[in-house]
Amino acid sequence: MALTGTRKWLNEVIFGTDTPAGKYFDVVLIWTILVSVVLVLLASVESWWVRYGDIFFTLEWFFTGLFTVEYLLRVYCARDRRSYISSFYGVVDLLAILPSYLALIFTGATYLMVIRLLRVLRIFRILKLVRYLSDANLLIRSLWQARRRILVFYASVLVICIIFGSIMFIVEGPKHGFTSIPKSIYWTIVTITTVGFGDITPHTPLGQAIASMTMLIGYSIIAVPTGIVTAELAHELGREKQLARCHNCGRAGHDADSEYCKHCGYKLEDFEPLTED
Repeated sequence: MALTGTRKWLNEVIFGTDTPAGKYFDVVLIWTILVSVVLVLLASVESWWVRYGDIFFTLEWFFTGLFTVEYLLRVYCARDRRSYISSFYGVVDLLAILPSYLALIFTGATYLMVIRLLRVLRIFRILKLVRYLSDANLLIRSLWQARRRILVFYASVLVICIIFGSIMFIVEGPKHGFTSIPKSIYWTIVTITTVGFGDITPHTPLGQAIASMTMLIGYSIIAVPTGIVTAELAHELGREKQLARCHNCGRAGHDADSEYCKHCGYKLEDFEPLTED
């Protein structure tokens, strides 16, 4: 959808980062998010809230108003409004302002605990920072590309936990704290992740041998998800190194199938692959 007039200018400022106004908007927004998150953290300290509750309340509604205006402007100037509203960042932007308005609905002494929980949800504002961190976006892309392998890995670990949990339930039994298979699976998960709370421990020699095997399995598989994500990160970094450089302005960041420079509009007839210095 082609934007014109005010919507086009707002779209370039709010969603774009190539113009001075867009960069200034991003910097101001980042600092606003950080200050608002710090405010939420300080407001959770009871002694501070007793002394400065009115100030916290006023500042919270000030930031809520700012983020509300920002969200409405994003909806207004987005190229595809429905796509933005249902996107990850659209949901996060909504979560950043929704708790304050929901707290107005849940009034009365009975709902004080609910209101406090809603105030904690404002911490979601920090997720708004993700869109401004290129390294974070790289990590998100890598995790998304590896989602199937990670899912298969966790499914395999779950099967192992169920098997070892069932065996420990048979070997140790309720006498030693393994009162049910789910409780035994809980012990297996705690053991295989090398956390070891110690609230349930095997007492029989056979149970201790199985526990030792479970711990060794935990150490052997703990690096698997790291390897999966690392491989995808290496792939993403390699893909970025294959981007082309414009001969006219010398700037990089173009996809392999780009025909024109996205910075100066120069036709990219001969690509010059990026190489490490």
